[in-house]
Amino acid sequence: MKLIHGDCLEVMKSFDDDCIDLTVTSPPYDNLRTYNGNNDQWSEQVWKDCIQELYRVTKDGGVVVWVAGDATIKGSETGTSFKQALWAMECGFRLHDTMIFEKNSSTFPARAGSNRYTQIFEYMFILSKGSPVKQLICDKKNKWAGFKDYSGKLKNPVPEYSPRTNIWKYTTSKGNTGTHTAPFPEQLAHDHIISWSNEGDTVLDCFMGSGTTGKMAKQLGRNFIGIELDEEYFKIAKARLK
Repeated sequence: MKLIHGDCLEVMKSFDDDCIDLTVTSPPYDNLRTYNGNNDQWSEQVWKDCIQELYRVTKDGGVVVWVAGDATIKGSETGTSFKQALWAMECGFRLHDTMIFEKNSSTFPARAGSNRYTQIFEYMFILSKGSPVKQLICDKKNKWAGFKDYSGKLKNPVPEYSPRTNIWKYTTSKGNTGTHTAPFPEQLAHDHIISWSNEGDTVLDCFMGSGTTGKMAKQLGRNFIGIELDEEYFKIAKARLK
């Protein structure tokens, strides 16, 4: 496990080409949170350079899980998340899947006088470099398990479980993530790690925050590299991942 306090763009420049199996990360979302005053260091050019660098360091068959959302400014969502996904494709990534992270609750639920519904999800863009290594989670119970179709084309009975849908629901809470303002659930990181990597692989989080990806990578027998610019968050992650 390697934890690095610094700017991910500068740090990743020191990485070899094709050295990362999986990245699970969540970049700053427009101006939704201040991130201890570091939001002024975030811009379109920064995320463009970051995605470009992620493509370089990702192995063939590797995946970047990019968890993103948008701010609403002057009555309109920014669409930054879409721009990031499209830019990733320009850099060479395939948009393997557009997944949804559905939360159990909203920080700012819609009121009676609101002009839009309660925002309760974020995007999880699955960006692959070539054809991804995958171990899909099969926990969706089949209603017709054990049956064969009437046409006779199905040689084997319907299995008891099939791969889940691409909308994943999680309970959100800070838990033991210290004072970080935007941690994602540990189970989210866990599920992506077992879906897109194998034991012994190297997992990166270039916006490490409180270290959720690192904690799950460690528990699942992966090597982990975490990069965090903010000193306070870095200390939280370092203590959490001891």
